[in-house]
Amino acid sequence: MVVLEKGSEVGAHILSGAVIDPIGLTSLFSDWKAKGAPVETAVTEDRFYYLGPAGALRIPNLVMPPLMSNHGNYIVSLGNLCRWLGEQAAEMGVEVYPGFAAAEVLYDAKGAVTGVATGDMGLGKNGEPTDRFTRGMELKGKYTIIAEGARGSLAKQLMAKFGLEKGRQPQKYGIGLKELWEVRPEAHKPGLVQHTLGWPLDDRTGGGSFLYHYGSNLVSVGFVVHLNYRNPYLSPYGEFQRFKTHPAIRDTFEGGRRIAYGARALTEGGWQSIPELAFPGGVLVGCAAGFMNVPRIKGSHNAMLSGIAAAEAAFAAIAEGRAHDLLEAYQDDVMTGPIAKDLRRVRNAKPMLAKFGTAVGTLVSGVDMWLNTLLPGVGLGYTLKHRKPDYAVLDRASAEQPIAYPKPDGVLTFDRLTNVSFSGTNHEEDQPVHLKVASLAVQKNSEHDVYAGPSSRYCPAGVYEWLEEPGGPRYVINAQNCVHCKTCDIKDPNQNIDWVVPEGGGGPNYPGM
Repeated sequence: MVVLEKGSEVGAHILSGAVIDPIGLTSLFSDWKAKGAPVETAVTEDRFYYLGPAGALRIPNLVMPPLMSNHGNYIVSLGNLCRWLGEQAAEMGVEVYPGFAAAEVLYDAKGAVTGVATGDMGLGKNGEPTDRFTRGMELKGKYTIIAEGARGSLAKQLMAKFGLEKGRQPQKYGIGLKELWEVRPEAHKPGLVQHTLGWPLDDRTGGGSFLYHYGSNLVSVGFVVHLNYRNPYLSPYGEFQRFKTHPAIRDTFEGGRRIAYGARALTEGGWQSIPELAFPGGVLVGCAAGFMNVPRIKGSHNAMLSGIAAAEAAFAAIAEGRAHDLLEAYQDDVMTGPIAKDLRRVRNAKPMLAKFGTAVGTLVSGVDMWLNTLLPGVGLGYTLKHRKPDYAVLDRASAEQPIAYPKPDGVLTFDRLTNVSFSGTNHEEDQPVHLKVASLAVQKNSEHDVYAGPSSRYCPAGVYEWLEEPGGPRYVINAQNCVHCKTCDIKDPNQNIDWVVPEGGGGPNYPGM
């Protein structure tokens, strides 16, 4: 078995809160504690708040649906946990190749997937080989498991080729932004998990925050904005920085120091958006298939469970002498097992937020989740549909008002480029731009002229800029800043930007995120 990792090391591109449900890890290694897994801080307290501009209303834990409780869960660095898992895999004989990005799907004469090819290395910006050119490798196998996370570039191709999303609701997404802080000892509460809704977002814009206390005076602070927001002037990064200034939040960080930053898209479509999971020669697992539980903000447990199911189905098929066919057993396992149970009971949460807004949507989805606890798999007795894809909901700029974000103070709030320097992001500068704009004319006439250039705001790394020059606006792509969040591929109103893998090893190098 071979694992390709596009980051410079296993875990380099992993970004999550993260509070994990250990069900997946325990299924994989029942003795993970004895093996020394970096899973140490048990959750000791849950807090939920609804924020206004100046105050905070705590939501009593008693009214929260039981599935929202984090009792028995752990606060971790998911990147460090993945590094540990990589070590376990290597000890078992799995060949793990970090620094190699899977850039192409390989097919046989019948159209079945036979493997993947890594990208060429050493190409110049003009696409021509340089003196360090190395041709990509073909890696072929009996089955190929696609585990790229949200909006994977190969998963997107496979879904289109095999029609895996036919008959499904459109996949929905959010963007999660995160900073890791070392705080004052007196501000640190090991095991505390805190979530908020409300300010600084308005009621029609979904999202919220998390603060997780763990380790040695460490606090993970993050902010999620659902990408079905309508105002093209909204900046998820700006909202995140503004959030930290709230009176109920800022005290945690005053006197501390930010030590890391990152951002990543999240799959939020849930049950209604799960595609066909098996295609000839392979399967989709984890967030590549959309297995995140939105209200719980958890997906790593389902990623592990789906990986186990995929491995078992492939092993059984190979033992029968099969190859490059449909692993129907995997599809059946997921759609009837614990992953399905986890996602079915929260299936209405996301569409309710979209339909009713944050305040009312949270209330009615809470009722639905309570009913799903009392009547498992039934709830309110129906499944709401998602509306349009996220790229199709953006209003024209003329219908919205610009948002004035406060200037960063450099102590509690930071500008994007300064924060990007804390992500460890690096790309070989002399390589083709991996953010492919299909038509610059469309970008100018629509993205700029109609929507006021939202890419300059939704990107959390300052990749996209519109420079106003005497000859007219010029679109600039600072690809070297890209933290691989995939938001541009999702939110561009014309679907005019295609995110493809850069040279292997490029991108963020998240330390302990």
